[in-house]
Amino acid sequence: MQETWTLTLPSTEKPTSQELKQVLTVNEKDLGIFLSYYFKKEGALAEKVNLGSEINFKDESSGDFELEFDLVHYNACLAIHDQKRDQMKITFEIENDKLNLKGPYWPEREMDEI
Repeated sequence: MQETWTLTLPSTEKPTSQELKQVLTVNEKDLGIFLSYYFKKEGALAEKVNLGSEINFKDESSGDFELEFDLVHYNACLAIHDQKRDQMKITFEIENDKLNLKGPYWPEREMDEI
């Protein structure tokens, strides 16, 4: 499984690190949804997402960075409410006023044989 997410950039020019930081801050809730897809089988949600490293440009339209977030496991029936700080490396590409984010590849387990 590898999740992707697209955010809209405010200008037509190639954005700077500072402008990307601002876009990530404004879209904190969307980033939480994006990261939560990785933990849905655990029943966890990602909240309070923020930039955990500097933005590293590989060229003028791609690069990577790390996001930090609270990973919250909650189940009222089992009286579980755990929260821990976690981080994930995200790669990005910029094309046509869009910031395309791509998370890490996590292989999914195949069905067991009977």
